[in-house]
Amino acid sequence: MRGWILLRQTKDYKTMLHNENLRNTKHRNFILEVIEGNKYPLSVEAIFLKLREQGVSINISTVYRALEALVMKGLITKTNLSDDNKARYEMSSLEHKHHLLCIKCRRLFVIDGCPLEDYEKALEEKMGFLIQGHKLEMYGYCLSCKETARL
Repeated sequence: MRGWILLRQTKDYKTMLHNENLRNTKHRNFILEVIEGNKYPLSVEAIFLKLREQGVSINISTVYRALEALVMKGLITKTNLSDDNKARYEMSSLEHKHHLLCIKCRRLFVIDGCPLEDYEKALEEKMGFLIQGHKLEMYGYCLSCKETARL
């Protein structure tokens, strides 16, 4: 896994796809480029619109299929938020991520680090449970939207 992260730093999508036994297609390359070029995780619709803005001729069904293949191979990560059940995609990394979601503008912010690591370890010790993962989502108003939010 670490090898493709290093490849990603040089934007060698062809090698990334080849190493995962995926065909190197222009659509997959464009999708990886769009996802990697964004600071925040993107919905299928946002990826599709960004591709169209760049002049890429693509069907939304092609975007869905490409994303599914890239997720299956671990090249990108799919996050489903429970408030709207809309999937968002971002490049995979060695560490998992948690998110803040603005309930007004719908922007998704990544929380640096994991605030649950110590709690997870304590639960494992106390409950004898082998935790394999967790997810944290928080909802509220971002800096821009909280000014106009009716609280």
